[in-house]
Amino acid sequence: MKGIAFYFMALAAVSALIGMAWGIQMSASGNHALSPAHAHLNLLGWVSLSIFGVYYHLVPRAAETMLAKVHFALAAVGLIVIVPGIVSALRQTGEAMAKLGSVLSILSMLCFLVVMILNRSRA
Repeated sequence: MKGIAFYFMALAAVSALIGMAWGIQMSASGNHALSPAHAHLNLLGWVSLSIFGVYYHLVPRAAETMLAKVHFALAAVGLIVIVPGIVSALRQTGEAMAKLGSVLSILSMLCFLVVMILNRSRA
């Protein structure tokens, strides 16, 4: 695995490790107040990024496009912004980062849909 597929999978694995450690910390402390942020880290970070990485590995021509790089940037920045944003929203210290991360994450998914449509016959 190389290129954008590798980057998606590497960020997915980092997300999984952080998510697992965070889950253990919540369990050990008995405080699950931030579990919605933890869940988003696991779903957007581990699951979605892994799916994107597998797709780009299976469709290498799609991985070579500028749109794939834009997709990675949107997905990575969206994840990095939304998780602490949800923490901030849960702590009632502001929702701006959660909203921005949500918009970036949905743009990432829209970008992925466009990539798939443009490359539907290239598998």
